[in-house]
Amino acid sequence: MSEKSMAFKISAAIITIITLFYYLKRKNKILSFLIGSVTGFLALVLLNRYGGYVDYIPPLNLFNISASIVLGIPYVITLFTINLIT
Repeated sequence: MSEKSMAFKISAAIITIITLFYYLKRKNKILSFLIGSVTGFLALVLLNRYGGYVDYIPPLNLFNISASIVLGIPYVITLFTINLIT
C-alpha cells in the first residue's frame, strides 16, 4: 500500500469519526447534515471546476461524490491537502 493511499485512508477515518460526533451533538441533526452535505458537494464541484488554478482537479467519481456528501467540506480539504503533500 502506498504512502498516499495509507494517509488518505487514515485521514478519511478520522474525519468520519469527527463528523459523526459533530452531527450527533447538534440540536438540529438533520438540518446540519443536509447543510454539510450540500456544502461538501459544492466544494468538490468547485474544486473540480476551478482546480486547474491550484494544479489539482479531483475526479467526480462515485466515491468522491459520496464521501463529500457524507463527510462535507473536511473531506474535500483533506483530498486537496493529501494531493498537495505528495
